[in-house]
Amino acid sequence: MNKTRAMAPWQKAFIAVLLVLLLAVPWVPQVVYPVFVMKLLCMALFACAYSLLLGFGGMMSFGHAAFFGSAAYITGLVVKIWGLPPELGLLAGTLFAALLGGVFGALAIHRQGIYLAMITLALAQMVYFIFLQLPFTGAEDGMQQIPRGTLFGFIDLRSDMAMYHLVLLLAVAGLWLIHRVVHSPFGHVVVAIREHEPRARSLGYPVERYKLTLFVLSAALSGLAGSMKALVFQVASLTDVHWHLSGDVVLMALLGGMHTVFGPAIGATLVVGLQYYLDAFGGWVTLVTGLIFMVCVLSFRSGIAGAVNALRTRPRSGP
Repeated sequence: MNKTRAMAPWQKAFIAVLLVLLLAVPWVPQVVYPVFVMKLLCMALFACAYSLLLGFGGMMSFGHAAFFGSAAYITGLVVKIWGLPPELGLLAGTLFAALLGGVFGALAIHRQGIYLAMITLALAQMVYFIFLQLPFTGAEDGMQQIPRGTLFGFIDLRSDMAMYHLVLLLAVAGLWLIHRVVHSPFGHVVVAIREHEPRARSLGYPVERYKLTLFVLSAALSGLAGSMKALVFQVASLTDVHWHLSGDVVLMALLGGMHTVFGPAIGATLVVGLQYYLDAFGGWVTLVTGLIFMVCVLSFRSGIAGAVNALRTRPRSGP
């Protein structure tokens, strides 16, 4: 069984420097566009939440966009249609995604491999068509002009500065939670189930309960990312719940390193950055992303972060 390890001092230092740089983003909008960084943070949380299920739980899901997109729509419903404050919108979107994850998990965890993936894909397509037909979603036009509102009655989220710090806070909190889960006794049992399920079952662990809990946790964090995205861009659309997004998050996890805690965030940065900076090339973005994916898979199958860890821990030959 592969044992997860706590962060090394250099990793903690790197994260501290990264946090300082992220805090500085709103003050240098001429260098880095804050709205782009907010999207990147949302997708990084989404990718790491998905990797929690795939990389550490060993469960391949092709329907994670259902949690991301449904949370975006529910947040829009609560904030725009019901007129409630944004904190309740974020909470409602996250809880709805968790509930949906419980339904998906209860139906899917009894299968493995491609069968589990196809069940999640089929369920996600059902969710897609439900949101296509619901009257408040705006169908192909999406739910637009979602108000950001005022957080706790005094923080005006119409300011990109305030919105950025909220997204940064929630994204860091979500990533910290993922790190804690992976390095907790629960996380070690999940890895044991992934490595040898019959052995874990023979030791008396309730395998289905662990799998379902992991599914719900992954769905809830994915929903939090979708809820934040809806407030940042003030829109929830069918692309948020489409199976293409489920494919993108699989790509992010594989590129960054699905067996690492924060590796998928690197994959998300790469994919979102390519989509943003190569947007002028239209369909060529997909081709470039595909080529990079092929190079990464052929060069380092454990992903970018996995390859870096392998180089770091490789024993050095003596003189």
